Amino acid sequence: MQFPYTMFSATMRRAIAIRTLRLARPQTPSRAIKTLTRPSQTVPSQARYASHVSPNLVRWLSAKSTADERIEEITELYATAQDEFEIAMEETEKQTVYAEEDRKAAREELDKVKEAYRLVVEGPDADLAEEVKRRIGQRVRELEHGVKAMEQLAIEQD
Repeated sequence: MQFPYTMFSATMRRAIAIRTLRLARPQTPSRAIKTLTRPSQTVPSQARYASHVSPNLVRWLSAKSTADERIEEITELYATAQDEFEIAMEETEKQTVYAEEDRKAAREELDKVKEAYRLVVEGPDADLAEEVKRRIGQRVRELEHGVKAMEQLAIEQD
């Protein structure tokens, strides 16, 4: 398995390599480190670092945590729900004929987000639940309050 360097910027990859080299070989002069980590057009990025980075570090850096995976899933659902909410809010404010259907679509997407969030938060892994709550819980609550406010606005307009 190759290390997916694309998840880090070039600067971050270089910083990781330099730090790893310094920790692994404290006697390596900084000039040698610069030579070893200098970007090269002819040498693939994996080859530049592979001989100096332990396999455990590569696995640690390349592995997405479970929290990251769950947050990515919820974030994708959130982005769709946010788009639907913005469309529905615009239509509601303008009192168009499409407003009711758009509000219904926004509510459905919000329910999908809340369900995915609830499954993680109420799941068996307490550490995962805390991490997800900390990183994405506020956005889910804000979207929920926004949809409620939009529905209240619709009721007041009728």
